[in-house]
Amino acid sequence: MRLRGIRRSRNVEVRRGGRGGRGGRAGGLGIVGIIVVLAIGYFTGIDVSPLLQGGSAPQTQTSRGVTEADAAATQFSAQVLATTEDVWTQVFREQLDREYVPPKLVVFSGVTQSPCGNASGATGPFYCSADDKAYLDTQFFTALDRQMGAGGDFAAAYVIAHEVAHHVQNQLGILPQVNAARQRSSTVEANALTVRLELMADCLSGVWARNVQGLMERGDLDEALNAARKIGDDYLQRQAGRVPQPHTFTHGTSEQRARWFGRGYDTGQVGQCDTFDAQRL
Repeated sequence: MRLRGIRRSRNVEVRRGGRGGRGGRAGGLGIVGIIVVLAIGYFTGIDVSPLLQGGSAPQTQTSRGVTEADAAATQFSAQVLATTEDVWTQVFREQLDREYVPPKLVVFSGVTQSPCGNASGATGPFYCSADDKAYLDTQFFTALDRQMGAGGDFAAAYVIAHEVAHHVQNQLGILPQVNAARQRSSTVEANALTVRLELMADCLSGVWARNVQGLMERGDLDEALNAARKIGDDYLQRQAGRVPQPHTFTHGTSEQRARWFGRGYDTGQVGQCDTFDAQRL
């Protein structure tokens, strides 16, 4: 992704000196098991700390300083966020006849607090509608590449765009409606609603990608589609050694995530991302 010369968003809040986990066994899991559990946390937004602790004593928490990788990740995130601001300002004006108000992006290292709960490597990137902020650990990009095999700068940019897409849903009133419906639903029904919400965010991420084509390099689209496939519920459950259980899905299958991203990319239209009216996901 060509970001040289792209401005940095001012809507980035950097929190340093956070507390990050170190040392100790994680509930008897081997190193492969730890990587898989962390990956599930990164890409589902679920706090997997209890799985890592496995009922044993909590891991020692130590703070770490800012690394060169942290600084690079922060700059990258600020530039990608700026592209989302430009795209959604234009799309809101031209397609929705509305004004776009961008979210804040909290970039942190280790652990930080949010109104939606703790943010850490165990919870993964997520959007909190209570404060209109997206949360991103600087170590996320390493996990995306090394642990999930979804490397590349555009793959990382896609995930940032996905969290911003949840903010778009919030501004359009979709997120609060779905949250209210989930509270009235059974677990299985709530999961099904969440899948539609997440696939819509994937489609909206595709709309963003369509509008930053001038910044894309050869292979960027493949990176985004690969990332979408690697964070499908069925893929993650297989990676964890489980048979995929569709009734437990909260984000959609690999095929669904890639296809809805592609739909947004191909059309560039917000109106094509209505997963709640779709007969087939």
